[in-house]
Amino acid sequence: MRARLTFCAVALGALAGCIETAEPSGPAEPPPPSDACGASQHQRLVGQSSAILAGGALREARRIGPDMAVTSDYRPERMNIEYDENGIITKISCY
Repeated sequence: MRARLTFCAVALGALAGCIETAEPSGPAEPPPPSDACGASQHQRLVGQSSAILAGGALREARRIGPDMAVTSDYRPERMNIEYDENGIITKISCY
């Protein structure tokens, strides 16, 4: 009985040495910039008043003002238009 326990302990020890441990990875890298939503076509609006967005083709875009809470889900086909406290468009991108 004692020999069997000793054998099992040695076998378990040998198996434990075979197990690979994964090293923890750092935070996930953000995806590379995408133009799936066509933001590059509207870069001329950066620096202009966000009032220019009323109606028109960009009415479906997500508008993000200063200190505005938004979801962090990544959707490359969604256009995001960011503007500052003065209502000036600061960024147009897909995410």
